Amino acid sequence: MLFILIAGFIIFGCNHHSQNNQQQHQQPTGKAMQEKLFDANRQALKAEDHQIDDFVKRYKWDMKTTGTGLRYMIYKHGQGKKALDGMLASIDYQATLLNGDTAYSSRNARPLTFRIGHDAAVPTGIHQGILLLHQGDRAKFILPSHLAFGLTGDRNKVPPKSTLVYDLQLVELK
Repeated sequence: MLFILIAGFIIFGCNHHSQNNQQQHQQPTGKAMQEKLFDANRQALKAEDHQIDDFVKRYKWDMKTTGTGLRYMIYKHGQGKKALDGMLASIDYQATLLNGDTAYSSRNARPLTFRIGHDAAVPTGIHQGILLLHQGDRAKFILPSHLAFGLTGDRNKVPPKSTLVYDLQLVELK
């Protein structure tokens, strides 16, 4: 009887040890999982960057790219003062998805007014782009998703991971 009990513990212990080893081999470690996520993110950024490049080439726009990935083109220069962080900016704009669908527009409304660098409701890419402009300038901005509404979109008109194209005029600075 003692022999059967000891044999049972040995078999159970080996089987339990074997299951633990299988689980360890099946589940990546925290570091391995983090590396997989970083790699997936890099691939997604590359794919989005390629889509934006194709879009710019199709329309033959001569755009510059900032270090953050914002693409911009000033196609009409105004004579006003330069935009600075903390100023109150008013813009007339149309924001479209890469497929041409309009997400938002001020065309049938008042201009959008916000404090540059301080209004969380306005995409980061708009804050960055406005700082490149003078009052009266007209420009096109292409915001990669990480400078627009990110992974979740805006849960209204902008889907998750969407690139946005803005055509805008910096109407007023205070």
